[in-house]
Amino acid sequence: MPQTLGDPARHFWMTRSVARVMGLNLSEALQTGRLEPDQYAGMVTCCRGCALVEACERWLATQTGTASAPPPGCCNGVLLCQLKRPH
Repeated sequence: MPQTLGDPARHFWMTRSVARVMGLNLSEALQTGRLEPDQYAGMVTCCRGCALVEACERWLATQTGTASAPPPGCCNGVLLCQLKRPH
């Protein structure tokens, strides 16, 4: 049975929110070429299929500063950490 994906708008904002908490601006990363449009779309799609959505929302709700890493088990964690590294 194919996997059901979550709401695109919800996961678009969740992806941006996790990045923002990590001190990343995905729009800026797109503009500077550090993030390709297809990578960005893939991040949102990956988030849409994640089983940890509720845990991620709880993580986001508890963040008060800049996080050094994404929430545990984040399917976009590797790419977010790569983007966080100085270029």
